[in-house]
Amino acid sequence: MVTDTLTLVALVLVVEDEPEIAEILESYLRRDGYRTERAGDGKTALNLYRAAQPDLVLLDLMLPELDGLEVLRRIRSEGNTPVILVTARAEDLDKLLGLELGADDYVTKPFSPREVVARVKAVLRRSGGGESARAILRCGPLEVDPEKVVARVNHERLDLTPTEFRLLETLAQAPGKAFSRAELLEAALPESNALERVVDVHLKNLRKKLEAAGASSLLETVRGVGYRLWVE
Repeated sequence: MVTDTLTLVALVLVVEDEPEIAEILESYLRRDGYRTERAGDGKTALNLYRAAQPDLVLLDLMLPELDGLEVLRRIRSEGNTPVILVTARAEDLDKLLGLELGADDYVTKPFSPREVVARVKAVLRRSGGGESARAILRCGPLEVDPEKVVARVNHERLDLTPTEFRLLETLAQAPGKAFSRAELLEAALPESNALERVVDVHLKNLRKKLEAAGASSLLETVRGVGYRLWVE
């Protein structure tokens, strides 16, 4: 079972090149019991990510040395540590591109530090699983273990981000049911103000991983509704 003890020891890497903003974020995170590390540029961020192995990365997009999207790309090439993007760019394209690369959520400047902490807490809880002793979910070759936060296809483990896992778990709870984008957004990103089409980005990535594992027809798009898991 995930308890508040998890948040007391979780390490958050704050990647922000504006010292004043970084200090505010660290102050609020520490006030809620998190440990923090800070990086002011992309290269330092990657070095700290590899050395400190944080539980979550709070990643600004506009960085010197390496920009945030490149940092995200490299983090995703090495693992599935949860990442929340922080951006001053208002364009949805930037947000969607980051999500397509594997970010779990985003916040836009100017933001409330309390909101950022709430997002951190929510993403960490999703990445750590939920209620203990929950039943393993099965749909054809797919097996989803909510307690261990592990999904497998034909006994081969899928390499999923926390948001991808939560979406897959939601779909696997009712195989054959067509879930709307709004339902999936509420299940996977309940504290986020993300647009419904963000679900499409995450499920596009999830579909690729299912296809690579040999379950190419498992995730279906239901025209005019949303998505479902389907086994003939």
